[in-house]
Parts: sequence; structure tokens; C-alpha cells
Amino acid sequence: MKPDLHEVGHEEQETRGRYVWRAPEGQEAELTYSRAGEHLIIIDHTSVPRALGGKGIGQVLVERAVADARAAGKSILPLCTYAAAQFRRHPEWSDLLQKRKGA
Repeated sequence: MKPDLHEVGHEEQETRGRYVWRAPEGQEAELTYSRAGEHLIIIDHTSVPRALGGKGIGQVLVERAVADARAAGKSILPLCTYAAAQFRRHPEWSDLLQKRKGA
């Protein structure tokens, strides 16, 4: 039941945004971020309901954020532990990775 990238919605406000996938039953999985300037997004939270866990939904949320950042020429700082783990698993995304200062 892993969703396709095109099934993930994107909602944006002035300084924040989220990627959301809605299950047919109405449950939502989301990845939230904030913008730090023109060229950086900070992924701060990824949440998948327990009933939807283990289906790759969180991974697809991160993949969508990565695809959009790449298309827009932005970098990503993954403060969320799940997103950070996905970046470690995907070295092909390293060109988008913004390192934390002092790390």
C-alpha cells in the first residue's frame, strides 16, 4: 500500500508547510517543515499513524520533500530523526543536505 509521490499533497503557508497523505479511512500521515530563507527548508516532524506504520508512507513523504527541494534548488536540514535517517540511507540525496552548524 505504499503511496505514489503524486498521492502526497503539499500545503504551504508563508513560513511553514507540510506534506500530507490521507488514507481512504481518513487517517493522515504528515511531514512538516519550516522555511529558513529562500533556499533552505527544515524538516522538523514526520508522523505516521500506528495503523499505517511499516508501509513506506513516511519514506514517500520524505521522497516528495526531496523531489520538490531538488526541483526548486533548495537545501534541506532534516532535524526530524526519521528524515535524518532517510538521508543516511540515501547518499544520492547528499547534494541537498544542509549540515547543522557545529555538527
